[in-house]
Amino acid sequence: MAFRQAETDQRAAASRPQDAVLSWYATHRRDLPWRRPGASPWAVLVSEIMLQQTPVTRVLPAYQAWLERWPTPAALAAAPAGEAVRQWGRLGYPRRALRLHATACVLARQYGGEVPASHADLLGLPGIGRYTAAAVCSFAFGQRHAVLDTNVRRVLARLITGAQFPSAQPSVAEIRLAESLLPADPGVASRWSVALMELGALVCTAARPHCARCPLAAGCAWRLAGHPPAPARPRGQRYAGTDRQCRGALLVILRETAGPVSAEDLVRAWPDAVQRARALDALIADGLVDPLTDGRFSLPGT
Repeated sequence: MAFRQAETDQRAAASRPQDAVLSWYATHRRDLPWRRPGASPWAVLVSEIMLQQTPVTRVLPAYQAWLERWPTPAALAAAPAGEAVRQWGRLGYPRRALRLHATACVLARQYGGEVPASHADLLGLPGIGRYTAAAVCSFAFGQRHAVLDTNVRRVLARLITGAQFPSAQPSVAEIRLAESLLPADPGVASRWSVALMELGALVCTAARPHCARCPLAAGCAWRLAGHPPAPARPRGQRYAGTDRQCRGALLVILRETAGPVSAEDLVRAWPDAVQRARALDALIADGLVDPLTDGRFSLPGT
């Protein structure tokens, strides 16, 4: 309801931010390899998968190393899935590596080794959701799609509705609002989407927004309302001591060992036997670890 009402009340103010944001972006954008004119659709897809819940500073070296090793989907498809997990390193959420490998196999088998430009085809690939499909269509192929990542949603929530943070998941009204703000020209719409993303990453940040540097400050509903705080600020997930940390520690041993590892090898990664067994079972269930008949463990397919 808030988005629908705000869209009606502030359409005039919201219909003019494009020029200001695009002008700001032309001057302040970061030189990121996946945004350069020569970046292939595969490179854009790899970047979008890596950037999910992972900051740019951590992604940059992993992205460059990945594309040096596997510059095309066919190159990755020819490697075992376990090598993708090994190369993924410490980016976190390693199932993304498996999904990227599975996607590469589909691209090599069904699309001639090319990333499709169709939004529907992209949605049919392993692990590709609405956001990633829209981002690849927009940033790799210059199409007109609303790209709603966390940064974009935060900017629009503050600009249009006056809320400090958006809701947990995009509503239908929020998606329609974002689509209504897209410039008509597909190429300009693509730049608008990435410019909003950059504005959220560099200026309209979650913790310390720099309103004095924001090109949209004059019409920002949240600033004009006196920066009212959200009822409950989103909290980051605890990591230390969790099963997720335990899973990561076990994967480190598997990645850094050339061959299979024994159960005894895994003890030095995590001393708590109960938690270690639970994490190992989860890794096997997720397809990240293969149990061998001799009682040892390996990365999948290696």
